[in-house]
Amino acid sequence: MTPPIVRCALALLGSVCLGAEPTPMKLWPGIAPGDKGGLGQEIDTTTAKDNLIAGRSVIRLGNVSDPTITVYPPTQGKDTGAAVVVFPGGGFHILAMDLEGTEVCAWLNSIGVTGVLLKYRVPAREGRPEYAAPLQDAQRALGIVRSHAKEWGIDPHRIGVLGFSAGGHLAATLSANSQARTYPRVDESDDASCRPDFQILIYPGGVVERGGYALAPDVAVTAKTPPTFLVMAQDDPVRPENVLGYAMALEGEKVPMELHVYPSGGHGYGLRPTRDFVTSWPQRAADWMRSRGLLGPQ
Repeated sequence: MTPPIVRCALALLGSVCLGAEPTPMKLWPGIAPGDKGGLGQEIDTTTAKDNLIAGRSVIRLGNVSDPTITVYPPTQGKDTGAAVVVFPGGGFHILAMDLEGTEVCAWLNSIGVTGVLLKYRVPAREGRPEYAAPLQDAQRALGIVRSHAKEWGIDPHRIGVLGFSAGGHLAATLSANSQARTYPRVDESDDASCRPDFQILIYPGGVVERGGYALAPDVAVTAKTPPTFLVMAQDDPVRPENVLGYAMALEGEKVPMELHVYPSGGHGYGLRPTRDFVTSWPQRAADWMRSRGLLGPQ
């Protein structure tokens, strides 16, 4: 049986698809920093041979060189003032734009949260760490959202990030690298803080070093790391050590966190409900957000 909150999100997704789509906003006024072009046309790389998730196909967007954000506001009567910037996964090679993007924004809308979908640059740029260009896009996106908070009806102190797989790694990397931009200042948006107020990491990859629980240097945890919600399945081939190691580091710094490790579910399910209870994570995440006062007065 599909959980009520997920049914609501999927129904909302259908209404979004039937109505006018919000207009994407370009992150950069020209060519993104460090890029040289020549990637080819942005394209959905999905083929008939690709796996279905919960019986449905997935948009696997590749060759992204023109990053954008798209703002999905909730209905006025439900709006809590919170916002979440969503980072789809895809191994820093493609972006799962519906499974871990538009569908997630629809769920966020169902609990009164503005969803902001980040289309960041993929694949990884040659000669740079795989997260380098996406981190610039994420820093820029958070600054834009915070600088437009009043205009968009968002509380600038309740702006979080939600990342899946490589997008979870990107969220953790942003949280560890929000003191200074990794690109030259563009405009006043870059004067606003790019630190998330909270983060939700769903089956993140690359967070720990291979073969252990030690964190990768780019996701270092400190006492200033935002409160964190973590989910993973024990049989995830990306390895549950990613959330376990990150949770231990958070505990060591006394950063508020909530960790859920389920026995089964694998990897890459988004929030599409399956028979595995790991796909009930949206209810747990919503409860966590409520418990921290992120969805308005309790």
